[in-house]
Amino acid sequence: MSKASATRMTILQKAFELIYTKGYQTTSIDEIIATTKVTKGAFYYHFKTKDEMGLAIIEEIVRPTMQESFIAPMSASTDPLNDIYTMTKQLLLENPFLTVEHGCPAGNLTQEMTPWNQAFSEALSTIIDQWKTTMENAIENGKACGKVNQAVNARQVTYFILSGYWGIRNFGKLENSNACYYPYLDELKRYLEGMK
Repeated sequence: MSKASATRMTILQKAFELIYTKGYQTTSIDEIIATTKVTKGAFYYHFKTKDEMGLAIIEEIVRPTMQESFIAPMSASTDPLNDIYTMTKQLLLENPFLTVEHGCPAGNLTQEMTPWNQAFSEALSTIIDQWKTTMENAIENGKACGKVNQAVNARQVTYFILSGYWGIRNFGKLENSNACYYPYLDELKRYLEGMK
């Protein structure tokens, strides 16, 4: 990796950490520059605006993380109900990238940015749609191989599960505790078992 590429990635990683803990709109370019210890000229060499940097964070940090932790576990699923539970439990309790007090980065950016920034909305929508489609397809595959009840509506179930995940993330963030994750996971398991 060239020095310029390494500098760019350092800016993105440090900026992501600040934005994840403080929010996008309250994180200033000056703060990012101070944290990364790059010059203002170096920042503007890589990114013309804060929004250009924000979109790069979505594409180069949030997207790969979601691909690995949210989408890949469902892509090759042969037992979707079990895999949905395992993935959700791992995201809530075991994933070192995600913290209780700061919630879900994609969810945070969606709530904070999509009402007024179309480019953010489109970038985040693409990632979330991929997660949604992957889960829907896994459930349909589960129906085809007899692991999921034929009466199950894959689209409805997917919306319900994703909404529950984002909702419980917000409860954890509000309470600054993962205690609420445990009853949620218990109920999620019961819900999924009811679809066999």
